[in-house]
Amino acid sequence: MRATTVSDRLSRLRASLAEQSIDALLITQPENRAYMSGFTGSAGVLFISADLAAIATDFRYYEQLSIESPCFELVKVTSTFADALPELLARQPVKRLGFESDHVTVADAEEWMGAVPDAQWAPTKGLVMDMRAVKDADEIRTLSEAIRLTDEALASALAQVWPGMTERNLAWLIETYIRTHGAPVSFDIIVAAGLNGARPHARASDAPLPAGEPIVIDMGARLGGYCADLTRTICLGQPRETDRFWEIYNTVLRAQQAAEAAIRPGLTGKEVDAIAREVISEAGYGDQFGHGLGHGVGLAVHEMPRLSRLATASLVAGNVVTVEPGIYLSGWGGVRIEDVVLVTENGVEVLTKAPKDPIVA
Repeated sequence: MRATTVSDRLSRLRASLAEQSIDALLITQPENRAYMSGFTGSAGVLFISADLAAIATDFRYYEQLSIESPCFELVKVTSTFADALPELLARQPVKRLGFESDHVTVADAEEWMGAVPDAQWAPTKGLVMDMRAVKDADEIRTLSEAIRLTDEALASALAQVWPGMTERNLAWLIETYIRTHGAPVSFDIIVAAGLNGARPHARASDAPLPAGEPIVIDMGARLGGYCADLTRTICLGQPRETDRFWEIYNTVLRAQQAAEAAIRPGLTGKEVDAIAREVISEAGYGDQFGHGLGHGVGLAVHEMPRLSRLATASLVAGNVVTVEPGIYLSGWGGVRIEDVVLVTENGVEVLTKAPKDPIVA
């Protein structure tokens, strides 16, 4: 991560801490830790105050830290972070010490508080996550590359798919392409064929891919730490229930198109969700669209902001969100179509380029 990026993020976080009269913040949530410091190790605690930016971690990551986070001071942990905390606070006295209450366990909090009983502990929530919700130009470029690789992986797999191949085989084709092109997957790939498509988060199984029935594919590459998220519904050959398939598929597609056309800064996630939901409800499938319309995507595959019936926060330029309406019918299957879009000053830029024609010859 560039030093200027680290400096800018530290300045913004320090301004937020000052507004809340918090002298220092402990950051433990992995994506927040990486966002603020560039450190990608699996264990470590950031300590950020007005005058100090440090990472407390163990021997496994001393060398890695010097490479990834040269702007941060290393605090060597030889037993537990609770043991290192008194020494750290002796070097940088604070009155109010913040921690991420939506990530730290009760057991860890009790151990830390016992180690420095005189500190005033301040639970915080969302300070870094709110910063992560607005992407800068470098983040958008990295996300775009992850999305491009994801689109390519789907195209490669669909060129090899055939009826009778298992869900697991198709998922492996996709994952193999992503991994051999330099990236891990963002999450376990979903391939849900036929009746399995009625479960939005079905796991790929040994079920064979049928001809003429909907097959839901949900996938993503993680490139440079940033996640892509793509869903397409395909059909191998012409659908057996032609009218029903196209009615459901086109309803989902219209809902997505309506939402993407409406998104702009100032609109709340709840308002965007309602636009897509109205299209599906008017078609008679409102009860079969049970999840939110979308979510932010970045260092985590699910992050802020949200597009749902409960999302009251307004969108701003720089948000990157998914738009993924779906219809799920027990005894028939499901259809979901998902793009990743960038909120701009005037609307959205659709970053996902994968075709939406569901028929695979």
